[in-house]
Amino acid sequence: MELPRQFTCPFCYEPHPLALMAVERLQRYVATRDDWATELAAGKMLGVLVARDGEGRLGYLAAFSGNLAGSVRHDYFVPPVYDLLDPQGEFKQGEAAITAINHEVERLQQSPELAAMRQHEAEARRKMSDEIVDFKALMAQHKQERDERRRADNLTDEQQEAMLNQSRFEKAELKRIRQRHETAIQEIVDEIEDFCRSIEALKARRKAMSEALQERIFRLFVVTNARGEHRDLVEVFKPLGTLPPAGAGECCAPRLLNYAFNHALQPLCMAEFWWGASPVGEVRHHGHFYPACRSKCKPILEFMLQGLDVEDNLLGRPMQDEELHVVYDDQWLTVLNKPSGMLAVPGKLLEDSLYTRYREAHPEATGPIVVHRLDQETSGLVMMAKDKATHKALQQQFENHTIHKCYIALLDGIVPRDEGLIDLPLRPDVDDRPRQRVDLEHGKPAVTRYRVLECTGGITRVALEPLTGRTHQLRVHCSHPQGLNCPIVGDRLYGRAAARLMLHAQSITFTHPATGNEVTFNCAPDF
Repeated sequence: MELPRQFTCPFCYEPHPLALMAVERLQRYVATRDDWATELAAGKMLGVLVARDGEGRLGYLAAFSGNLAGSVRHDYFVPPVYDLLDPQGEFKQGEAAITAINHEVERLQQSPELAAMRQHEAEARRKMSDEIVDFKALMAQHKQERDERRRADNLTDEQQEAMLNQSRFEKAELKRIRQRHETAIQEIVDEIEDFCRSIEALKARRKAMSEALQERIFRLFVVTNARGEHRDLVEVFKPLGTLPPAGAGECCAPRLLNYAFNHALQPLCMAEFWWGASPVGEVRHHGHFYPACRSKCKPILEFMLQGLDVEDNLLGRPMQDEELHVVYDDQWLTVLNKPSGMLAVPGKLLEDSLYTRYREAHPEATGPIVVHRLDQETSGLVMMAKDKATHKALQQQFENHTIHKCYIALLDGIVPRDEGLIDLPLRPDVDDRPRQRVDLEHGKPAVTRYRVLECTGGITRVALEPLTGRTHQLRVHCSHPQGLNCPIVGDRLYGRAAARLMLHAQSITFTHPATGNEVTFNCAPDF
């Protein structure tokens, strides 16, 4: 077997045959661990790294993300970059101090003293309310009596003045009653606030201790790169202007590379795969390979891979000799067939895109131009506007949901029902962008109508109609266990990598902004 010429790009890769061999052995091993069966069945990311030692011998390293069976150290697996669970370590010692403050905060919040003060306040407010109600009733009675006397008798000036003085006195007395009670209540409130300030002081101390502990711990996560340079995670994330996110350094890839570099092993290739059930909200399929997460791992791995010859990111390669495929063109707009692998607009790492090529081909086009987008790996119909008015009109149709699109996809699996509706709200996965999560509570509405076209050899061809336009909506709705539970073939984020993502925007129907006519354009996929 030919050895890899370059090390695996952890953010977009197809596992090398050597990595697949290592994965098979690791999977056989974990299948024998009955003591881990329940925890692994709930879901865990595992990884392998094939390496060569100084004598040219090949072997592989294995790792798991996070902890397993309450520990980060197990035979067969590389040790962690830093052992957070070491009972004598700084993390556990600092955590114990913070936990003690948590207990004290909880004790004070639930203390009989605080409960008694709040009850005293409530009773004082009730007493004030009752006395005011009673006194107002008395004032109303006296007013009624005065009114009856005025109607019945011819009152002297002295009698009129006496009744006015009675009214004035009672109004003043009502104010005095209210002020007296409010003064007493304020004394109780001040006492409660003094008590609560001690709780808030403890919370502030806890926050400061937690932030300081977090930074000290990330200083203890020291990673090594291929050049033999060492850097702690605070330094790694410093160019980003932020501290590392929780869980940084605890994933498979940093553990595997750190062990290899610290033991004079030459990394050849690696792969990470999911074992067990999919997490709630996320999409992970048992046995499927996944790229390293971006928020926690990307800055770390970019440092660790320095000095190592790494494959290019497949998603960052410009497309060669790819001409624009024009489906329709007039003086107002153009409909293009975007190829899979081309960005719709320029990205952070790649300037080449459908937009840049269209601008070169149509220098007369003005305004925002891009009406809507497709994922880089999705092919199919995209509209470009040649002027601002056309762009605004088409955007308005998208906002009003009057533009209808139909996609064709090949799914990895058998869809049990011939047609239906998928309603799963989505939100960005802030820890692993650009991935999306299903979130029934905080997600934005996302609805897709689907129809099965044919099934052959475990692959289902479906027509997908998005009724909303969320990022990765079709990809998540197809792959999520609460959706179709069948990832789109070639989906590197939510399924299995392949030559391309088998998702194509086949048709689009809209009202032409200039003519007012409804138009439909079709372009069949090449799969």
